[in-house]
Amino acid sequence: MSIDAPAEAVWPWVAQVRLAPYSYDWIDNLGRRSPRELVGLPEPQVGENFTATGGRKLGRIVSVVPGEQLTGAIMGAFMSYVVEPGHRGTSRLLLKVVMRTHRWVAAGLSVGDLVMARRQLRTFKLLAEQHRR
Repeated sequence: MSIDAPAEAVWPWVAQVRLAPYSYDWIDNLGRRSPRELVGLPEPQVGENFTATGGRKLGRIVSVVPGEQLTGAIMGAFMSYVVEPGHRGTSRLLLKVVMRTHRWVAAGLSVGDLVMARRQLRTFKLLAEQHRR
């Protein structure tokens, strides 16, 4: 996803996934709104909780390169976010989800995750662009 904000403005939002899912809050966060302001979290560390839903901590961070990449394991899936600098103060945010499961289960999960992940990335985009101004 292309974002009209530099990677340095996008990364803190990605790192803040530790607090909330940032997708459809009424589904993923039990109706609680994901924070719309940065709270000044320290850089993520391997072994920390990956995210939270409805205040409940979920998953583990398995890899991190501050400012560039965050990978977490959650419910049998690995989710990797990569923030790449672009031209003239823009950036790209990429998400890759990998899960080992049965083929028929994967198809259903992929469709659902596509909708949720798209919303999450669009939310990060919106927040990074708004706070850049």
